[in-house]
Amino acid sequence: MTAITQNLPWFIKDLGISIIGDECYTSLVENLNVGDVKCLKYSLSKGLGIGIVVGGSIMKVPQILLIVNAGSARGLSLPAYVLETLSYAITLAYAFRHQFPFSTYGENLFLTLQNTIITLLIIHHAPTRALTHSGSSKSQKLVIATLFTLASAFGLYTIPTDLLSILQMTTLPLSLFSKLPQIRQNARSQSTGQLSAFAVISQIAGCLARLFTTATEVGDRLVAAGFALALLLNIVLGAQLYMYWGQGDVKDEFGLRGEIKVKEEETYPPAIWESSAPTLHQPTATRATTTSSSTTHRVSTPPPRTPSSAGGRKWARKVD
Repeated sequence: MTAITQNLPWFIKDLGISIIGDECYTSLVENLNVGDVKCLKYSLSKGLGIGIVVGGSIMKVPQILLIVNAGSARGLSLPAYVLETLSYAITLAYAFRHQFPFSTYGENLFLTLQNTIITLLIIHHAPTRALTHSGSSKSQKLVIATLFTLASAFGLYTIPTDLLSILQMTTLPLSLFSKLPQIRQNARSQSTGQLSAFAVISQIAGCLARLFTTATEVGDRLVAAGFALALLLNIVLGAQLYMYWGQGDVKDEFGLRGEIKVKEEETYPPAIWESSAPTLHQPTATRATTTSSSTTHRVSTPPPRTPSSAGGRKWARKVD
């Protein structure tokens, strides 16, 4: 068997060496040394890392399709996605500036881009009453969000490394506060709305794998703590998906239910007996002058009369 593995085509050998390194490729592939625990762990970490990067490139695509197809972003918390996107962007910049292997952070690039799209979609599909409360239009909000995204990307790429390390520490509270608004909204509405189950389950699996790859390849406790906290909060979201599955009636941020449609009040023509019969609380003088079509009061002013009909008498207004 080793005669075959040691004579594999050059492009397979080069690919294997680029992934797991020359030493581990020689030990595991060419010599078939399955007892090399160190290289086995390293190879497993690399395989998981590549799988996470590939999975991260499509992780939020179902969420985007749900919003686009439904024409609604109900049940999704805008503050949650803004904070989560900022957390992904900081981790991406931190890993890139420290020249970590791409397999240990590559999914953050795709998740940042996808979360940015979801955030813009949430703003685009925001209810009209939400815009009324804020006093700005959708186009203005979209422009502001786009400018803020570009400014944040430029700032993370240019700030000093020491300051970026401090920002990386803020990803722990950012991860916490990015999930809490979504968890709170789900609990409040007893529904997960347009929240994608595929995205939540993928994030749980990704955080588990990232804890392993970070410990194996990087050893950065700060990054590992962020993934551990994200794992815990994603598990809470997964539990809410299980509890509220199939419950589509949600409340928005203003506490109004999104699925309830207000019906117009039906008007009926008044019944004949209602127009002709006087009510109990109506005065006697008013009852005598009520008709089915309109109500006319002729109490203080007598009707006009001709001299013949009045016996030659004329009505005169008494002046006090």
